[in-house]
Amino acid sequence: MKSTPAPPVDRIERIVNPLALAVLALFLAVAAGALWVAPGATSMMILSWMLVALAACGVLGLLLFSLGLLQLPTRAARFDTTKAIADSSPDGLLVTDQESRIVYANGAYRALSGAPGNGDLRSVERLFTGSPDVSESVYRLSQAAKSGGRASEELRLAPPPNGEGDVAWYRIRVRPLEGVARSGLTVWTVSDETREHSRHETFFQDLQHAIDYLDHAPAGFFSAEPDGAIVHMNATLAAWLDCDLAQFAPGQLKVDDIIAGQGGAMLSLVTGGPGEVTTQQFDVDLKPRRGRVVPARIFHKVAFSSDGAPGPSRSLVINRAPGEIKGEEDLRAAEVRFARIFNSTPVAIASVDASGGLLRPNAAFVRLAPDALKTNLAAGRPSIFAIVAERDHAALRAVIDAAAQGRSDIAPLDVSLEGAGAARSARLFVSAADPASDEGANAIIFALDTTEQRTLQENLAQGQKMQAIGQLAGGVAHDFNNVLTAIIGYSDLLLANHRPTDPSFQDIMQIKQNANRAAGLVRQLLAFSRRQTLRPQTLQLNDVLSELQMLLRRLVGETIQLDVVHGRDLWLVKADLNQFEQVIVNLVVNARDAMSEGGRITLRTRNFPASECGGLKEMAIAAADYVLIEVEDNGHGIPADVRAKIFEPFFTTKEVGKGTGLGLSMVYGIVKQTGGYIFCESEPGAGATFRILLPRFIGDESEEPVKKEAPKPAADLTGRGAILLVEDEEAVRAFAARALSSRGYTVLEAESGVDALRVAEEAGGAIDLIVSDVIMPEMDGPTMLTELRRRGFTSKIVFVSGYADDAFARSLPEDEQFVFLPKPFTLKQLIETVKGAMA
Repeated sequence: MKSTPAPPVDRIERIVNPLALAVLALFLAVAAGALWVAPGATSMMILSWMLVALAACGVLGLLLFSLGLLQLPTRAARFDTTKAIADSSPDGLLVTDQESRIVYANGAYRALSGAPGNGDLRSVERLFTGSPDVSESVYRLSQAAKSGGRASEELRLAPPPNGEGDVAWYRIRVRPLEGVARSGLTVWTVSDETREHSRHETFFQDLQHAIDYLDHAPAGFFSAEPDGAIVHMNATLAAWLDCDLAQFAPGQLKVDDIIAGQGGAMLSLVTGGPGEVTTQQFDVDLKPRRGRVVPARIFHKVAFSSDGAPGPSRSLVINRAPGEIKGEEDLRAAEVRFARIFNSTPVAIASVDASGGLLRPNAAFVRLAPDALKTNLAAGRPSIFAIVAERDHAALRAVIDAAAQGRSDIAPLDVSLEGAGAARSARLFVSAADPASDEGANAIIFALDTTEQRTLQENLAQGQKMQAIGQLAGGVAHDFNNVLTAIIGYSDLLLANHRPTDPSFQDIMQIKQNANRAAGLVRQLLAFSRRQTLRPQTLQLNDVLSELQMLLRRLVGETIQLDVVHGRDLWLVKADLNQFEQVIVNLVVNARDAMSEGGRITLRTRNFPASECGGLKEMAIAAADYVLIEVEDNGHGIPADVRAKIFEPFFTTKEVGKGTGLGLSMVYGIVKQTGGYIFCESEPGAGATFRILLPRFIGDESEEPVKKEAPKPAADLTGRGAILLVEDEEAVRAFAARALSSRGYTVLEAESGVDALRVAEEAGGAIDLIVSDVIMPEMDGPTMLTELRRRGFTSKIVFVSGYADDAFARSLPEDEQFVFLPKPFTLKQLIETVKGAMA
């Protein structure tokens, strides 16, 4: 039975105006005295005037009251209502003055203070005492009261002031009392919150018990967001995963982190309509941080909002490892083995219905095109047609229909896969299924990702094509070199016999200049076929680009900005300086031509360690340390069909007369012959980036690049000695023999390697130098030299060829020294080479 609250204490004065009472009393006394001493007639007149005055005041008061200018006082009524509310408040109310004297206290305050009488009633500062925490809180409240402010504190008292119970909780609030005539009053409100705290503690204990029950349940449990982030897991599942639950934070783990084989991707395929709750079952393998995987069955429950968006999951995990569940061990073991094989196999497997809807895909199948499947979820059950390119839909529908009809002779189907990134492909093997026993499936589809295989086949085909073109280009270049050597040589002979004033001198110069121009085209063909003569030397590419950028700025013009970004501590490379400069010039000129309205070209260099090679899309690049050179522009870009042909000889997108189509093919050949790689990345409208990887040269890091020698003054090119000239091209042989004979040498001519052996035997040992072509019928130059060495000839050798010297150097005897003269050559180059070899 609840006790009746104690009566309140009220010492608040009722405010009455004493001046008004004094005036009223004086008026009445004067009137009474006047009536007493005045004669009868006068008193009647005075009384009449008093009545008139009172009547006038009454009429005036009524008029003012009707106009709203005068109101009757209702303060007392309002005060009584407010006081009744305060007296009956369940919270303790206390009003104190500036000296902390109690002016008012309601019954609730008297009850919680435990005061038997008004004399025993104490203020808040004296009533709530105890521990230091309580004293500090009361002190803060007292300071707020003195300063006229507001404050609130929560206190715990043991025992409580009224002596009921062992401990009590109170919330005390203080504020100034406003709206009264008397100033300096403070209102204290004391609320007993013991019952509310007890309810919270009980709820917290119940929650702790529930968490403890869930944590130590014989089944695992976790909750995951739609993006796969795990926000809760119980202790049982954490123990299976060898995870420290004390260090687990929401979102720290993903579903893919705890399920082997990326089986978590299957959980994201759970679908449902707006407002639905869907539960699906999955057999997966859990992957602990240490130890073997744990077979498990997951009951995955997802609720969908009114707009169809999935919410957090509620997932129950059953451990299916041997010994965990008793009974039906054979059936369970068979199911576990099948689930493990089904989800761990690299072969993508899925069952589909007659419309192509995916009924049960494994993890490998989901990995084929996860983005496309997730996008398709909004339309309901994911379909296999969502991951196959539209052009292959008809063929896929035909094989599914054939499987639904029970046919077994269904040929494999090659399809392209949808999804972001590079083009991907797969080969599908479709077999019939029994709809009655296979969950309504009409077909079982096995898919093999053939993207890598197709890429390798395309790269092999492209490599074979480029090799065939290179062999053709090299053969054509070799024959052209012989023709150009003869033209340039005879032009030099004619120029030697004509003065610049002769009428035919300019005609001969035109012949030689056009022959040299043709020789430049031949060199580009040889560069593409990787048979060009290179003079590699140690290069610091940052220095090379610094020296080259002035030329490049003149080439690109004023409307294009050229930026050169040097990598720090760049490694050395070994390459032909002149050819590398030609590579950069060609790439920059092409970038310039792609930006007719201006733009920006950026050249970058940096070290490219072997660890980064795996991130490249080019599969043919061997893992090693390289130096990377990038040439990037923001031009119109290169379409994919054009990008596949840009390195082929004579392929060009420029107008007739503005390009030979040999620039990029020469770049390709020089880079390949140097042992590097070049590839292009571009999208139409987004510019193009050419990347060159040159092998790092590991040697003497302090080795300085070879400096270009200053031109030497003209030297005496005459000489003496016997020279064996071996050349199968008659025009070249005749020109060379005539040039050498005119300089004082004795020339023995041979038209082949076999003929050279005969001429050498007839001449005896009197041969000082052999000048021989490399490629000849019957017997080539290296074979001829080997035979001559075997027969005791020790003559020095000069090899002449349109191919690079390393194309035949491997065929020579070990430590064999030779001089190389590339075709086409001029008369002066031939004489200088022979003079140097004889010396």
